[in-house]
Amino acid sequence: MNVRAVIKYWLSINQSTFEKLAIKMTEVTGKKYTRGSINAKLLRGTLNVNELETIAKIFGYKIDFKEL
Repeated sequence: MNVRAVIKYWLSINQSTFEKLAIKMTEVTGKKYTRGSINAKLLRGTLNVNELETIAKIFGYKIDFKEL
């Protein structure tokens, strides 16, 4: 499962939208996000780890990297 699919899953189970996510990310980070900018980052594969961690936190998840 790719990052875009995971975020879309989180959005669906939380009955949310990219628009609401963009508003919340702007509030949390102080950096301007829009529905289009998040979607474009996901399509281009340019969402960075800090942004992914922020999105995970918004939906009540934590990213945990473990050694294989």
